[in-house]
Amino acid sequence: MKYQLPIKEISNLFENNIENSSIITGISYDSREVKASDIFVCLVGEKTDGHNYIKDAEAKGAKAILAQRKINSNLPVIYVQDTQQSIGRVANLFYKEPSKQIRIIGVTGTNGKTTTTHLVQHIFENNDLKAAIIGTLGTRENTSSNYYDAKHTTPQASDLQKQLSNLVEKGFSHLAMEVSSHALSLHRVEECNFSGTVLTNITQDHLDFHLTMDDYWKSKRKLFEMLNSSVHKNKYAVINKDDILFEEFSKAVTSDIKILSYGIKNQSTFQAKDISFEPDGLTFTLKSPEGESKVKSRLNGMFNVYNLLAAISASYGEGLKINKIVSAIKDAKEVPGRFQIIQNDNSPVCIVDYAHTPDGLENILRAARLMTPEKSKLICVFGCGGDRDPTKRPKMGKIAEDLSDVVIVTSDNPRSEDPKQIINDILSGIKNTSNIIVEADRKSAIEIAVNKANKSDVIVIAGKGHEDYQILKDRTIHFDDREEIKKALDAFTSLRGPA
Repeated sequence: MKYQLPIKEISNLFENNIENSSIITGISYDSREVKASDIFVCLVGEKTDGHNYIKDAEAKGAKAILAQRKINSNLPVIYVQDTQQSIGRVANLFYKEPSKQIRIIGVTGTNGKTTTTHLVQHIFENNDLKAAIIGTLGTRENTSSNYYDAKHTTPQASDLQKQLSNLVEKGFSHLAMEVSSHALSLHRVEECNFSGTVLTNITQDHLDFHLTMDDYWKSKRKLFEMLNSSVHKNKYAVINKDDILFEEFSKAVTSDIKILSYGIKNQSTFQAKDISFEPDGLTFTLKSPEGESKVKSRLNGMFNVYNLLAAISASYGEGLKINKIVSAIKDAKEVPGRFQIIQNDNSPVCIVDYAHTPDGLENILRAARLMTPEKSKLICVFGCGGDRDPTKRPKMGKIAEDLSDVVIVTSDNPRSEDPKQIINDILSGIKNTSNIIVEADRKSAIEIAVNKANKSDVIVIAGKGHEDYQILKDRTIHFDDREEIKKALDAFTSLRGPA
Protein backbone atom coordinates (compact mmCIF):
# COMPACT_ATOMS: atom_id res chain seq x y z
CA MET A 1 0.00 0.00 0.00
CA LYS A 2 1.24 3.49 -0.84
CA TYR A 3 0.83 5.88 2.06
CA GLN A 4 0.53 9.64 1.80
CA LEU A 5 -0.48 12.48 4.07
CA PRO A 6 -1.02 16.24 3.54
CA ILE A 7 1.49 18.47 5.34
CA LYS A 8 -1.49 20.35 6.78
CA GLU A 9 -2.69 17.23 8.65
CA ILE A 10 0.75 16.70 10.19
CA SER A 11 0.96 20.36 11.24
CA ASN A 12 -2.52 20.17 12.79
CA LEU A 13 -1.31 17.24 14.87
CA PHE A 14 0.99 19.69 16.68
CA GLU A 15 -1.26 22.76 16.41
CA ASN A 16 1.12 24.45 13.96
CA ASN A 17 -1.69 25.21 11.50
CA ILE A 18 0.45 25.34 8.37
CA GLU A 19 -1.64 26.02 5.25
CA ASN A 20 0.06 23.86 2.66
CA SER A 21 -1.51 21.50 0.13
CA SER A 22 1.64 19.45 -0.51
CA ILE A 23 1.55 15.70 0.09
CA ILE A 24 4.10 13.76 2.16
CA THR A 25 4.86 10.25 0.86
CA GLY A 26 7.50 9.13 3.36
CA ILE A 27 9.26 9.81 6.67
CA SER A 28 13.05 10.12 7.00
CA TYR A 29 15.36 10.86 9.92
CA ASP A 30 18.65 10.09 8.12
CA SER A 31 19.51 12.76 5.51
CA ARG A 32 21.37 10.13 3.45
CA GLU A 33 18.15 8.17 2.95
CA VAL A 34 15.74 11.03 2.19
CA LYS A 35 13.51 10.45 -0.82
CA ALA A 36 11.47 12.95 -2.82
CA SER A 37 8.39 14.20 -0.94
CA ASP A 38 9.56 12.90 2.46
CA ILE A 39 9.19 14.80 5.69
CA PHE A 40 12.63 15.07 7.28
CA VAL A 41 12.63 14.68 11.07
CA CYS A 42 15.53 16.39 12.87
CA LEU A 43 16.36 13.84 15.57
CA VAL A 44 18.88 14.85 18.22
CA GLY A 45 21.13 11.97 19.29
CA GLU A 46 24.20 11.51 21.45
CA LYS A 47 26.58 12.05 18.53
CA THR A 48 24.57 13.70 15.73
CA ASP A 49 21.91 16.38 15.38
CA GLY A 50 19.51 16.19 12.45
CA HIS A 51 19.15 19.98 12.44
CA ASN A 52 22.66 20.12 10.95
CA TYR A 53 21.62 18.15 7.86
CA ILE A 54 18.59 20.11 6.67
CA LYS A 55 20.28 21.38 3.49
CA ASP A 56 21.14 17.79 2.56
CA ALA A 57 17.51 16.77 3.07
CA GLU A 58 16.30 19.70 0.96
CA ALA A 59 18.70 18.76 -1.85
CA LYS A 60 17.29 15.22 -1.92
CA GLY A 61 13.70 16.43 -2.32
CA ALA A 62 12.24 16.62 1.19
CA LYS A 63 8.88 18.45 1.23
CA ALA A 64 8.74 19.45 4.92
CA ILE A 65 10.86 19.55 8.09
CA LEU A 66 9.98 18.51 11.64
CA ALA A 67 12.24 20.42 14.04
CA GLN A 68 12.58 21.22 17.73
CA ARG A 69 14.59 24.42 17.40
CA LYS A 70 14.48 27.46 15.11
CA ILE A 71 15.96 26.75 11.66
CA ASN A 72 16.31 28.43 8.28
CA SER A 73 14.60 26.50 5.50
CA ASN A 74 12.63 27.23 2.36
CA LEU A 75 10.38 24.27 3.19
CA PRO A 76 7.39 24.25 5.55
CA VAL A 77 8.74 23.70 9.09
CA ILE A 78 6.61 22.04 11.76
CA TYR A 79 7.94 22.90 15.20
CA VAL A 80 7.57 20.51 18.11
CA GLN A 81 9.00 20.35 21.63
CA ASP A 82 10.75 17.00 21.09
CA THR A 83 11.28 15.47 17.65
CA GLN A 84 12.13 12.05 19.12
CA GLN A 85 8.79 11.97 20.91
CA SER A 86 6.91 13.40 17.93
CA ILE A 87 8.18 11.14 15.14
CA GLY A 88 6.06 8.30 16.50
CA ARG A 89 2.93 10.44 16.39
CA VAL A 90 3.63 11.41 12.79
CA ALA A 91 4.36 7.82 11.76
CA ASN A 92 1.27 6.49 13.53
CA LEU A 93 -0.92 8.94 11.61
CA PHE A 94 0.94 8.38 8.34
CA TYR A 95 0.61 4.57 8.49
CA LYS A 96 -3.04 4.72 9.63
CA GLU A 97 -2.65 3.55 13.24
CA PRO A 98 -1.53 -0.01 12.49
CA SER A 99 -1.12 -1.09 16.13
CA LYS A 100 -4.88 -0.92 16.55
CA GLN A 101 -5.20 -3.74 14.01
CA ILE A 102 -2.69 -6.24 15.42
CA ARG A 103 -2.30 -7.62 18.94
CA ILE A 104 1.18 -6.74 20.20
CA ILE A 105 2.77 -8.51 23.16
CA GLY A 106 5.56 -6.27 24.44
CA VAL A 107 8.35 -8.07 26.30
CA THR A 108 10.77 -6.07 28.46
CA GLY A 109 13.39 -6.95 31.07
CA THR A 110 17.15 -7.29 31.40
CA ASN A 111 17.51 -10.89 30.22
CA GLY A 112 15.27 -13.35 28.40
CA LYS A 113 13.44 -11.04 26.00
CA THR A 114 14.67 -12.73 22.82
CA THR A 115 13.97 -16.29 23.95
CA THR A 116 10.56 -15.35 25.34
CA THR A 117 9.42 -13.68 22.12
CA HIS A 118 10.65 -16.63 20.05
CA LEU A 119 8.76 -19.04 22.31
CA VAL A 120 5.59 -16.96 22.00
CA GLN A 121 5.87 -16.97 18.20
CA HIS A 122 6.40 -20.74 18.17
CA ILE A 123 3.42 -21.40 20.45
CA PHE A 124 1.15 -19.07 18.47
CA GLU A 125 2.20 -20.50 15.12
CA ASN A 126 1.54 -24.04 16.38
CA ASN A 127 -1.94 -22.90 17.36
CA ASP A 128 -2.80 -21.45 13.94
CA LEU A 129 -2.17 -17.81 14.85
CA LYS A 130 -0.20 -15.74 12.35
CA ALA A 131 2.48 -14.22 14.56
CA ALA A 132 5.69 -12.29 13.88
CA ILE A 133 8.53 -11.20 16.15
CA ILE A 134 10.59 -8.01 16.32
CA GLY A 135 13.70 -7.87 18.48
CA THR A 136 17.46 -8.13 18.88
CA LEU A 137 17.88 -10.56 15.96
CA GLY A 138 15.60 -8.49 13.70
CA THR A 139 12.09 -9.10 12.37
CA ARG A 140 10.97 -12.64 11.59
CA GLU A 141 7.61 -13.41 10.04
CA ASN A 142 7.50 -17.11 10.85
CA THR A 143 9.63 -19.70 12.61
CA SER A 144 11.18 -20.94 9.35
CA SER A 145 11.98 -17.58 7.73
CA ASN A 146 15.06 -15.39 7.93
CA TYR A 147 15.45 -12.24 10.03
CA TYR A 148 15.55 -8.77 8.50
CA ASP A 149 15.93 -5.13 9.64
CA ALA A 150 18.22 -5.98 12.59
CA LYS A 151 19.29 -2.42 13.49
CA HIS A 152 18.03 -2.01 17.04
CA THR A 153 16.36 -4.31 19.56
CA THR A 154 13.30 -2.08 19.10
CA PRO A 155 13.23 -0.14 15.79
CA GLN A 156 13.10 3.64 15.53
CA ALA A 157 9.49 4.86 15.80
CA SER A 158 8.90 5.54 12.10
CA ASP A 159 10.53 2.23 11.08
CA LEU A 160 8.45 0.39 13.66
CA GLN A 161 5.15 1.89 12.50
CA LYS A 162 6.07 1.02 8.90
CA GLN A 163 6.81 -2.58 9.92
CA LEU A 164 3.53 -2.79 11.81
CA SER A 165 1.64 -1.56 8.74
CA ASN A 166 3.40 -4.19 6.59
CA LEU A 167 2.45 -6.94 9.04
CA VAL A 168 -1.16 -5.79 9.08
CA GLU A 169 -1.24 -5.77 5.26
CA LYS A 170 0.09 -9.34 5.26
CA GLY A 171 -2.65 -10.50 7.60
CA PHE A 172 -0.70 -10.97 10.82
CA SER A 173 -2.91 -11.13 13.90
CA HIS A 174 -0.14 -11.08 16.53
CA LEU A 175 3.33 -9.69 17.15
CA ALA A 176 5.72 -10.54 19.99
CA MET A 177 8.09 -7.60 20.35
CA GLU A 178 11.15 -6.97 22.49
CA VAL A 179 10.90 -3.53 24.06
CA SER A 180 14.20 -2.22 25.39
CA SER A 181 14.70 0.42 28.07
CA HIS A 182 16.37 2.60 25.41
CA ALA A 183 13.28 2.31 23.20
CA LEU A 184 10.99 3.35 26.04
CA SER A 185 13.20 6.27 27.08
CA LEU A 186 13.58 7.42 23.47
CA HIS A 187 9.84 7.08 22.66
CA ARG A 188 10.33 4.48 19.91
CA VAL A 189 7.09 2.71 20.86
CA GLU A 190 5.14 5.98 21.08
CA GLU A 191 1.50 5.50 19.96
CA CYS A 192 1.76 1.68 20.06
CA ASN A 193 -1.30 -0.11 21.39
CA PHE A 194 -0.29 -3.25 23.28
CA SER A 195 -2.62 -6.13 24.13
CA GLY A 196 -0.20 -7.63 26.63
CA THR A 197 3.05 -6.77 28.37
CA VAL A 198 5.66 -9.10 29.87
CA LEU A 199 8.38 -8.43 32.48
CA THR A 200 11.14 -11.03 32.46
CA ASN A 201 13.44 -9.67 35.21
CA ILE A 202 15.35 -6.59 36.32
CA THR A 203 19.08 -6.80 36.98
CA GLN A 204 21.97 -4.41 36.29
CA ASP A 205 22.44 -3.27 32.70
CA HIS A 206 22.74 -0.09 30.61
CA LEU A 207 23.82 2.13 33.51
CA ASP A 208 25.99 4.01 31.00
CA PHE A 209 22.69 5.28 29.55
CA HIS A 210 20.35 5.36 32.56
CA LEU A 211 22.96 6.21 35.23
CA THR A 212 20.86 4.74 38.07
CA MET A 213 18.98 1.49 38.57
CA ASP A 214 15.86 3.49 39.50
CA ASP A 215 15.87 5.26 36.16
CA TYR A 216 16.52 1.94 34.41
CA TRP A 217 13.60 -0.01 35.84
CA LYS A 218 11.22 2.95 35.76
CA SER A 219 11.87 3.28 32.05
CA LYS A 220 10.81 -0.34 31.62
CA ARG A 221 7.71 0.24 33.73
CA LYS A 222 6.54 2.76 31.11
CA LEU A 223 5.57 -0.20 28.93
CA PHE A 224 3.06 -1.31 31.55
CA GLU A 225 1.75 2.23 31.94
CA MET A 226 1.21 2.37 28.17
CA LEU A 227 -0.98 -0.73 28.43
CA ASN A 228 -3.55 1.33 30.34
CA SER A 229 -4.33 3.56 27.34
CA SER A 230 -4.32 0.80 24.71
CA VAL A 231 -7.52 0.45 22.66
CA HIS A 232 -7.36 -3.36 22.68
CA LYS A 233 -9.77 -5.44 24.71
CA ASN A 234 -8.78 -8.32 27.02
CA LYS A 235 -5.50 -6.72 28.08
CA TYR A 236 -3.12 -8.42 30.50
CA ALA A 237 0.22 -7.89 32.25
CA VAL A 238 2.59 -10.83 32.75
CA ILE A 239 4.99 -10.19 35.65
CA ASN A 240 7.74 -12.30 37.21
CA LYS A 241 6.60 -12.92 40.81
CA ASP A 242 10.14 -13.82 41.87
CA ASP A 243 11.50 -10.43 40.81
CA ILE A 244 11.97 -7.91 43.61
CA LEU A 245 10.08 -5.27 41.59
CA PHE A 246 6.93 -7.36 41.08
CA GLU A 247 4.79 -5.00 43.17
CA GLU A 248 6.12 -1.88 41.45
CA PHE A 249 5.16 -3.25 38.03
CA SER A 250 1.81 -4.56 39.30
CA LYS A 251 0.89 -1.08 40.52
CA ALA A 252 1.58 0.38 37.08
CA VAL A 253 -1.56 -1.11 35.52
CA THR A 254 -5.19 -0.20 36.17
CA SER A 255 -7.69 -2.55 37.79
CA ASP A 256 -9.32 -3.53 34.48
CA ILE A 257 -6.10 -5.18 33.30
CA LYS A 258 -5.58 -8.81 34.25
CA ILE A 259 -2.31 -9.54 36.06
CA LEU A 260 -0.79 -12.95 35.33
CA SER A 261 2.12 -13.76 37.62
CA TYR A 262 4.70 -16.49 37.10
CA GLY A 263 7.55 -17.84 39.15
CA ILE A 264 9.31 -20.71 40.88
CA LYS A 265 9.92 -19.50 44.44
CA ASN A 266 6.68 -17.62 45.05
CA GLN A 267 3.08 -18.72 44.62
CA SER A 268 2.01 -17.51 41.19
CA THR A 269 -0.68 -17.84 38.55
CA PHE A 270 1.81 -19.99 36.65
CA GLN A 271 4.36 -21.79 38.81
CA ALA A 272 7.02 -24.39 38.04
CA LYS A 273 7.91 -27.19 40.45
CA ASP A 274 9.71 -30.54 40.29
CA ILE A 275 12.23 -29.02 37.86
CA SER A 276 14.71 -31.40 36.28
CA PHE A 277 17.62 -30.79 33.90
CA GLU A 278 19.13 -33.34 31.54
CA PRO A 279 21.59 -32.97 28.65
CA ASP A 280 18.71 -33.06 26.15
CA GLY A 281 16.56 -30.44 27.89
CA LEU A 282 14.41 -29.74 30.93
CA THR A 283 11.12 -30.83 32.46
CA PHE A 284 8.90 -29.38 35.17
CA THR A 285 5.40 -29.58 36.54
CA LEU A 286 3.34 -26.52 35.69
CA LYS A 287 0.71 -25.27 38.13
CA SER A 288 -1.83 -23.11 36.28
CA PRO A 289 -5.49 -22.02 36.40
CA GLU A 290 -6.22 -25.19 34.40
CA GLY A 291 -4.54 -27.55 36.88
CA GLU A 292 -1.16 -29.26 36.70
CA SER A 293 0.65 -30.19 33.49
CA LYS A 294 3.99 -31.77 32.64
CA VAL A 295 6.19 -29.44 30.58
CA LYS A 296 9.08 -30.81 28.51
CA SER A 297 11.42 -28.58 26.54
CA ARG A 298 14.60 -28.90 24.49
CA LEU A 299 15.88 -25.73 26.19
CA ASN A 300 18.02 -25.92 29.30
CA GLY A 301 18.92 -23.92 32.40
CA MET A 302 16.87 -22.38 35.20
CA PHE A 303 16.67 -19.09 33.30
CA ASN A 304 14.83 -20.91 30.52
CA VAL A 305 12.27 -22.22 33.03
CA TYR A 306 11.45 -18.56 33.64
CA ASN A 307 11.39 -17.80 29.90
CA LEU A 308 9.03 -20.70 29.33
CA LEU A 309 6.76 -19.55 32.15
CA ALA A 310 6.66 -16.03 30.70
CA ALA A 311 5.74 -17.35 27.25
CA ILE A 312 3.13 -19.72 28.69
CA SER A 313 1.56 -16.84 30.64
CA ALA A 314 1.40 -14.56 27.60
CA SER A 315 -0.08 -17.34 25.45
CA TYR A 316 -2.73 -17.98 28.09
CA GLY A 317 -3.42 -14.24 28.20
CA GLU A 318 -4.15 -14.38 24.49
CA GLY A 319 -6.74 -17.10 25.07
CA LEU A 320 -4.87 -20.32 24.32
CA LYS A 321 -5.53 -23.44 26.37
CA ILE A 322 -2.74 -24.80 28.55
CA ASN A 323 -2.72 -28.25 26.96
CA LYS A 324 -2.25 -26.66 23.52
CA ILE A 325 0.53 -24.41 24.84
CA VAL A 326 2.40 -27.26 26.55
CA SER A 327 2.11 -29.44 23.45
CA ALA A 328 3.62 -26.70 21.28
CA ILE A 329 6.58 -26.16 23.62
CA LYS A 330 7.92 -29.70 23.16
CA ASP A 331 9.61 -29.01 19.84
CA ALA A 332 10.55 -25.33 20.30
CA LYS A 333 14.16 -24.90 19.21
CA GLU A 334 16.95 -22.93 20.83
CA VAL A 335 17.34 -19.32 19.71
CA PRO A 336 20.52 -18.50 17.74
CA GLY A 337 23.24 -17.44 20.17
CA ARG A 338 21.17 -18.21 23.25
CA PHE A 339 22.64 -21.21 25.11
CA GLN A 340 23.46 -22.58 21.66
CA ILE A 341 25.34 -25.86 21.91
CA ILE A 342 28.10 -26.60 19.39
CA GLN A 343 29.91 -29.94 19.53
CA ASN A 344 31.72 -32.40 17.30
CA ASP A 345 31.87 -36.12 17.96
CA ASN A 346 34.19 -36.68 20.92
CA SER A 347 34.82 -32.98 21.47
CA PRO A 348 34.07 -30.73 24.47
CA VAL A 349 30.57 -29.26 24.68
CA CYS A 350 30.72 -25.59 23.69
CA ILE A 351 27.92 -23.21 24.65
CA VAL A 352 27.55 -19.84 22.92
CA ASP A 353 25.44 -17.27 24.71
CA TYR A 354 24.67 -13.55 24.51
CA ALA A 355 25.05 -13.14 28.29
CA HIS A 356 26.61 -9.71 28.81
CA THR A 357 25.33 -8.75 32.26
CA PRO A 358 26.31 -10.06 35.70
CA ASP A 359 23.00 -11.86 36.12
CA GLY A 360 23.11 -13.25 32.59
CA LEU A 361 26.62 -14.63 33.02
CA GLU A 362 25.76 -16.18 36.37
CA ASN A 363 22.67 -17.87 34.93
CA ILE A 364 24.57 -19.32 32.00
CA LEU A 365 27.46 -20.62 34.10
CA ARG A 366 25.13 -22.24 36.65
CA ALA A 367 23.24 -23.95 33.83
CA ALA A 368 26.51 -25.07 32.21
CA ARG A 369 27.76 -26.47 35.53
CA LEU A 370 24.76 -28.81 35.61
CA MET A 371 25.94 -30.19 32.26
CA THR A 372 29.58 -30.58 33.38
CA PRO A 373 30.46 -34.12 34.49
CA GLU A 374 32.07 -34.58 37.88
CA LYS A 375 35.88 -34.22 37.71
CA SER A 376 35.57 -32.34 34.41
CA LYS A 377 36.27 -28.64 33.90
CA LEU A 378 33.93 -25.72 33.18
CA ILE A 379 35.86 -23.18 31.10
CA CYS A 380 34.52 -19.66 30.62
CA VAL A 381 35.57 -17.26 27.84
CA PHE A 382 34.18 -13.73 28.12
CA GLY A 383 34.89 -10.00 27.91
CA CYS A 384 32.88 -6.81 28.39
CA GLY A 385 31.77 -4.24 25.84
CA GLY A 386 33.52 -0.89 25.54
CA ASP A 387 31.67 2.42 25.96
CA ARG A 388 29.19 0.66 28.22
CA ASP A 389 28.61 0.51 31.98
CA PRO A 390 32.07 -0.17 33.50
CA THR A 391 30.73 -0.99 36.97
CA LYS A 392 29.55 -4.43 35.86
CA ARG A 393 33.03 -5.52 34.72
CA PRO A 394 34.55 -6.48 38.11
CA LYS A 395 31.24 -8.08 39.11
CA MET A 396 31.35 -10.30 36.04
CA GLY A 397 34.99 -11.13 36.76
CA LYS A 398 34.06 -12.34 40.24
CA ILE A 399 31.13 -14.38 38.94
CA ALA A 400 33.33 -16.07 36.32
CA GLU A 401 35.99 -16.83 38.95
CA ASP A 402 33.48 -18.23 41.44
CA LEU A 403 31.56 -20.42 38.99
CA SER A 404 34.24 -21.63 36.54
CA ASP A 405 37.32 -23.82 36.81
CA VAL A 406 39.22 -21.85 34.17
CA VAL A 407 38.49 -18.29 33.05
CA ILE A 408 39.84 -16.78 29.84
CA VAL A 409 39.32 -13.02 29.85
CA THR A 410 39.23 -11.53 26.35
CA SER A 411 37.71 -8.73 24.26
CA ASP A 412 34.03 -8.33 23.42
CA ASN A 413 33.20 -5.23 21.36
CA PRO A 414 35.81 -2.79 22.70
CA ARG A 415 34.50 0.09 20.58
CA SER A 416 36.50 3.27 21.37
CA GLU A 417 38.00 1.93 24.62
CA ASP A 418 41.38 0.29 25.07
CA PRO A 419 40.75 -3.49 25.34
CA LYS A 420 43.50 -3.74 27.97
CA GLN A 421 41.69 -1.26 30.23
CA ILE A 422 38.44 -3.21 29.92
CA ILE A 423 40.27 -6.41 30.80
CA ASN A 424 41.94 -4.73 33.79
CA ASP A 425 38.51 -3.62 35.02
CA ILE A 426 37.34 -7.25 34.84
CA LEU A 427 40.46 -8.51 36.62
CA SER A 428 39.93 -6.04 39.47
CA GLY A 429 37.01 -8.20 40.62
CA ILE A 430 39.07 -11.42 40.68
CA LYS A 431 40.94 -12.43 43.85
CA ASN A 432 42.77 -15.58 42.77
CA THR A 433 44.37 -15.36 39.33
CA SER A 434 45.87 -18.84 39.31
CA ASN A 435 43.19 -20.16 36.94
CA ILE A 436 42.83 -16.94 34.94
CA ILE A 437 44.20 -16.53 31.42
CA VAL A 438 44.26 -13.16 29.65
CA GLU A 439 44.12 -13.12 25.86
CA ALA A 440 42.80 -9.92 24.25
CA ASP A 441 42.42 -11.52 20.81
CA ARG A 442 39.03 -13.25 20.92
CA LYS A 443 39.87 -15.80 18.21
CA SER A 444 42.98 -16.86 20.10
CA ALA A 445 41.06 -16.96 23.38
CA ILE A 446 38.56 -19.42 21.89
CA GLU A 447 41.38 -21.57 20.51
CA ILE A 448 43.09 -21.61 23.93
CA ALA A 449 39.84 -22.72 25.59
CA VAL A 450 39.40 -25.63 23.20
CA ASN A 451 43.07 -26.66 23.41
CA LYS A 452 42.94 -26.65 27.21
CA ALA A 453 39.80 -28.80 27.28
CA ASN A 454 39.33 -32.51 27.52
CA LYS A 455 36.53 -34.24 25.66
CA SER A 456 34.34 -34.29 28.76
CA ASP A 457 34.77 -30.59 29.58
CA VAL A 458 32.26 -27.80 28.95
CA ILE A 459 33.23 -24.43 27.46
CA VAL A 460 31.05 -21.31 27.71
CA ILE A 461 31.74 -18.46 25.29
CA ALA A 462 29.69 -15.54 26.55
CA GLY A 463 28.88 -12.00 25.51
CA LYS A 464 28.28 -11.92 21.76
CA GLY A 465 25.91 -14.80 21.03
CA HIS A 466 24.33 -14.34 17.60
CA GLU A 467 26.54 -11.39 16.59
CA ASP A 468 28.65 -11.90 13.46
CA TYR A 469 30.79 -8.80 13.92
CA GLN A 470 33.21 -7.20 16.36
CA ILE A 471 33.27 -3.43 16.88
CA LEU A 472 36.82 -2.12 17.23
CA LYS A 473 38.04 1.45 17.72
CA ASP A 474 38.47 2.26 14.04
CA ARG A 475 36.39 -0.35 12.25
CA THR A 476 33.88 -3.18 12.47
CA ILE A 477 35.12 -6.60 11.39
CA HIS A 478 33.39 -9.89 10.68
CA PHE A 479 33.59 -12.13 13.73
CA ASP A 480 31.25 -14.92 14.78
CA ASP A 481 31.92 -16.92 17.96
CA ARG A 482 30.10 -19.89 16.47
CA GLU A 483 32.30 -19.97 13.36
CA GLU A 484 35.48 -19.70 15.42
CA ILE A 485 34.37 -22.49 17.77
CA LYS A 486 33.60 -24.80 14.86
CA LYS A 487 37.08 -24.19 13.41
CA ALA A 488 38.72 -24.82 16.78
CA LEU A 489 36.67 -27.98 17.36
CA ASP A 490 37.53 -29.31 13.91
CA ALA A 491 41.21 -28.84 14.74
CA PHE A 492 40.64 -30.48 18.15
CA THR A 493 39.04 -33.64 16.72
CA SER A 494 41.53 -33.80 13.85
CA LEU A 495 44.47 -33.64 16.28
CA ARG A 496 43.13 -35.97 18.95
CA GLY A 497 41.17 -38.37 16.80
CA PRO A 498 38.21 -40.55 17.80
CA ALA A 499 37.62 -41.67 21.38
